[in-house]
Parts: sequence; C-alpha cells; structure tokens
Amino acid sequence: MAISTFKCNDSQIQIDYSAQLSIVYLRMKISTMTKALCIISVLLCIISCNSTEQVNAPEASTPSDPHSYARPSEAKATHLSLDLVADFDNKILSGSATYDISVTGGNKIYFDIKDLDITSTQVDGKDVAFSLGDYDKIKGQSLSVPVSNATQQVVINYKTTDKALALQWLNPQQTADKKHPFLFTQGQAILTRTWVPCQDSPGIRITYDADIQCPKELMAVMSASNPTEKSADGSYHFEMKQPIPPYLIALAIGDLAYGDIGKQTGVYAEPSMLEKSLYEFEDMQMMLEAAEELYGPYLWDRYDVIVLPPSFPFGGMENPRLTFATPTIIAGDKSLTSLIAHELAHSWSGNLVTNATWNDFWLNEGFTVYFERRIMEKLYGKDYADMLDLLGFQDLEHTIHDLGETHADTHLHLDLASRDPDDGMTDIAYEKGANFLTMLELQVGREKFDAFLTEYFNIHKFKTLTTDGFKKYITKHLLEPNNLDVNMEEWIHSGGLPSNTPPKQSTRFTSVDQVVATFSATAIPTTTITKDWSTHEWLHFIRHIDTETTPDALAGLDKAYALSDSQNAEIAAAWFQKSIELNYYQHITPQIEQFLVKVGRRKFLTPLYRALKEQNDLATAKAIYQKARNNYHAVSTQTIDALLGV
Repeated sequence: MAISTFKCNDSQIQIDYSAQLSIVYLRMKISTMTKALCIISVLLCIISCNSTEQVNAPEASTPSDPHSYARPSEAKATHLSLDLVADFDNKILSGSATYDISVTGGNKIYFDIKDLDITSTQVDGKDVAFSLGDYDKIKGQSLSVPVSNATQQVVINYKTTDKALALQWLNPQQTADKKHPFLFTQGQAILTRTWVPCQDSPGIRITYDADIQCPKELMAVMSASNPTEKSADGSYHFEMKQPIPPYLIALAIGDLAYGDIGKQTGVYAEPSMLEKSLYEFEDMQMMLEAAEELYGPYLWDRYDVIVLPPSFPFGGMENPRLTFATPTIIAGDKSLTSLIAHELAHSWSGNLVTNATWNDFWLNEGFTVYFERRIMEKLYGKDYADMLDLLGFQDLEHTIHDLGETHADTHLHLDLASRDPDDGMTDIAYEKGANFLTMLELQVGREKFDAFLTEYFNIHKFKTLTTDGFKKYITKHLLEPNNLDVNMEEWIHSGGLPSNTPPKQSTRFTSVDQVVATFSATAIPTTTITKDWSTHEWLHFIRHIDTETTPDALAGLDKAYALSDSQNAEIAAAWFQKSIELNYYQHITPQIEQFLVKVGRRKFLTPLYRALKEQNDLATAKAIYQKARNNYHAVSTQTIDALLGV
C-alpha cells in the first residue's frame, strides 16, 4: 500500500491507497468548509495515480529479494548523498551516507551492510540508536534504524574495513604507470553493501550525489556526472539524477587523464594508456548512435569508459555514464570492442530496465547480448556478428556440458536463495537468454520484434522487472497480437537447450575449419590463410585443435604463430588453456605464469587454473596463484580460492 501527501488550501492530506478505491481512507486535518472540495480533488488524483500506474508500472510493488534485508514495502530509500574521504595510507573510505526516505509502514528502515564499521546514525538531525542483525557469510547483516511515518532523512556515519570485498586498493606497482596508487569498486551483485550501507537490491532504485575527497594528485570518477580534469585540492562532486539500483554505484580514484571521442563519448585512463584507448574505442560514438537507431534514445546524457588496471575482475561493468573496462580489450586492432558494445547496450537492458532480483539476471544479460550483436551487425556486417554469435554458442554448449543438461542452473530463471548470486553469472544468462530472443525474432520477424523491443524499453524505463512480469508483458504485447505459440516455459524453466534453438553458421569460419582439418592431417601450420585473421577466427581455430594433437605439433604451431607471446589477451588465454589440456604447457610455463600474475580477469583465470587442476598439477597452479593472488580483486580470489582449495 502506498502513502501520498497532497496539499489542499494549505492543509496537508495524507492518503493511503491501493489500486481499489474501496479501501481508500483519508486522514485529514482541514476545515469543514474545505473538506468536500478536498475529498473530490483527492479522489480524482487517486484515480489518475492508479491509471498511470496501470499503464507505466508493470508490477505493483517491489518483489521480495532473498539477497537483501531491506523491507521496501515499509520504508524505502529514494536518494543518497555520499560524503567520503579516501585514505590511501590506511586503505579506508570514511564519512557518511545520508538518505532521503519514504516510510509507508513499520517503525524501522532496514539497510544491508557487510563488514562495515557503523559509528552512529541520525534521524532528521537527532542521534538515534541503530541495531545490527545476525551476520550471514553471503548477505552480511541488516542495519536497522528507528523511524516514523514523518521521518524524512536518515544519516549513517561509517567507515570501511579491510574486508570490504567491493574495494581494491592498488599500490603503484599494480598500475600501468607505476607512479600512484589506485582504487576501484565492483558492486555487482551484492558487494556495494561492503562500502556503502544501502538497500542493496536491484529492485530498489535511487538517485544519488556524492562528495569525494582524495589525494590532490589523483582524480575521482563515479557512475555519475564526472570531471575531465583534476581538481586543485582533490575534492570532487558528483550527481546521478536518473534512479539506479545500488549495484551500479561505482567509484574509481587514480592518476587519470581524459580524452574525447565524440559529442557524448570519451575515455578515462592512466596517462600512458590514454592514446591506445582512444584509438581502440574510436568507434564508440558510432556504437551509441547505432544503438539509438535500433531501440530509442540514450537517456543517460554521456557514455564514457574508464580503462582500469589489469586486476579488474570482469571484461566490463556497465556502471551508468561510465563503463568500467579491463585493459585486456586493448588489442591494438579494435578486435575486442564488442565488449564496449555489450556494456553500452546495458544502458537500455540492465540499467534502464533492470532485473528485479538476481534470480532474474537473464533479463539483464540475455537482452544485452542480443542487443550487442545487433549493434555489431549494424556497424560491421552480418558475417562479423555471426562469428561472435557462434563463439558465444560454443561457450554456452561448454557451460551446459559442465553443469549437466538437466541442472537447474541451466534454466534462465534461477533459484539462488541461500546462495551467492554470483553463482548465476554464467553463459546461461548471457547466451541462452540471447538465443531465446533470437528465436522470437525468427518467429515474428525482425521488424516486428524491433518495434516490440523499442516499446519494451520505453514502457519499462527506470523500472525493474521479474521473469513473471516479463512473461505477462511479452504474452500480451508480442505473442497474442501475432498469434504466436512458442515454448516459452521450456526456454525459461527447463534445462539445456530446446529443439528450436536458432541454428548457427559463419561463412568466415568455413576457411578456418579447412585450416584446422589440414593441420590435423599434416601437423604443418598454414601461414598464408591465417595472416589476415581476426581475433575471432584465431579463437575458433584454437578451440578446434584436435585433442589428439601432440606436444611437438603444438610446438610447431607456437613457432609459426608465436601464440605463447601473443599480446592479445583473448588469444593468449585460449592458447594457454589448449596447451595445458594437451600437455604442452611445461614448455611455456613462464609465459602462462606471467599472464596469470598480470591479468585479473576472472574469465581467463578460472579456465587456466581449472585446466592445471584437471592435469593433476595443483602444485604448479598453487605456486603461480601464490605469486598472483595479491593482484586479484576479491571477486576473482573467492572463485580461485574455492577452485584450488586454498
């Protein structure tokens, strides 16, 4: 039930209402003479509100989130003001989080925290006692603050601890330029609560502003409006006027420089990385314009990218207005920039329309992979997009094989209660989700499907959606109008891949398959055809090297193509994995170690450490990991710790 306050002849009227006028009641302190007029005005407003909600809000209330202690139906944060000091000497963020709140029931507001040091709380300017709930190793604990229906603001004073999993404090040697320290955050899925006390659910959206104080030789940037030059005193102010879920609140502080790409786009990077990054991402403005042509206007003002140090655990993170990106996509030939198209696409699917819980993660990622490939097709042609699609499908098949076709984690809609939501971030959400949408496109036709997606993003903008809500919406607005009878339940709630999974083919991979066949038969590398291959053709080739290939034959490949010395992280990682699996790795262990010590991207780390483990060479894996672990973000170390049993 919602509560709204209206003014009538300078008197306040507070109304509790639901979608049915029969359960409306009024609490008014107004004169008898104006009461009738006010009641009429209020009832008209209620009718209008309900009508608007029915059109614009697909779901009546914030769904229950098993990964959050927040109770948004009772009290919900609407705006956050952060005021923090970054202490690099002690590796601590300290200050306050001030929330504007809306109270609709109950006498407490609940926040999520994990390993934070809460020092005090105030409610509307007065000190109040706070309470902490029992600690859970995944969720952390609840922070509750007493409130009333009249409460407008809650202040939480706190500091971070050395257990803040979202934060990575880097010393100068861990950066590109090796002159200054660096800090970055990674909030997805439920790590924002380790550096900001918040209602850490994707189903709760807030606006925010922030004041950050850092050393004057560094620049701070956030998922908000950003500076393009360093301030004289290290103080920075930020504003995010569009409502976002807390996992998208992000901060980076380092020796940064900025360069423009287009009227809405630019790049932040360490000075030595800036020119390389500007070259690599010079198509970014075109990507943004292509995305707008596909599915409507970009609603976040600017789209910039920050290239982080190599320890960043993901390829990219779609923090609004400022994508966080790994330097491993700086290949020198723009061949890995589909990742930028992916993070840009999140500006619609994920940031604009957000999964309501992490069980619905596929609504973020499946839509984004589909959208990413449409951007790449629009800019670089269908043959290029087909290569990306087929490589993604290979990843999907591998994941399904590893999990098992009947495993519940191969469903699109997941049940992650009592589990770390990070468990659901697999190729199932990304690739199976994208294939589901491609199947729908093939059924209804691209023109109609594009019109549906454009309206989908527009109707749900700045809102959250559950899988059930999506099913109802697509049934009403796509399936029924077009008399489509598709196996949606099988796609969403069953394991493996349905029989109507779209077929995959790539004309550019046909010549690659011929080279693979020739090498398998002769063990002699072909250099004339391969000299013009893109990264994607090399990946297809490496993945399809025959499992019977001998270490000597692999040595011949390595000599011909210098694969062990590749500066392309995607090619190097694929080659190292194949070398380990086929027992050639003893010849190139120093290169593998150098790669694993330098790169912190979990996509590369997990397969390589797992391959060493499966070769019964835990000793090598653990020896390398001991040298590399301090360079990794907690997102990566948690995974590799569990994998290697350390």
